[in-house]
Amino acid sequence: MMKISGPRARRRIAGIGAGLLGGAVGIGILAAPPVFAAPDCSPAGVNTTVSSATDAAQHYLAAHPGANQVVMNAYGQPRPQAEADLRSYFTAHASEYYDLRGVLAPIGDTERQCNVTALPPNLESAYQEFMTG
Repeated sequence: MMKISGPRARRRIAGIGAGLLGGAVGIGILAAPPVFAAPDCSPAGVNTTVSSATDAAQHYLAAHPGANQVVMNAYGQPRPQAEADLRSYFTAHASEYYDLRGVLAPIGDTERQCNVTALPPNLESAYQEFMTG
């Protein structure tokens, strides 16, 4: 079992957990988010957006112990089990799903507006599925 500690590891877990959510939850789409100013499409700007969104996801999960627990548990499970557990939790707690989706939305906004892929491949497909679920 991998030991995970420190702020950097927690950010990675939040990002991975959010990625797993993408593969796990297909609840539906909220109304389109409001339009914001164009993002900074430089590599540093894209990285800042991803870091801000994953930090916000980490803070959100820290404030929602049930969501945090299911995400942390999913990290060490085989993907089918993680998906089933996440789907079950976030179906029963739809407001938390929508909240977390909103927290992660800037990543997709930046990807679309900058025509870039901001996440590693293993998270990108899960993120896209989560956001269009």
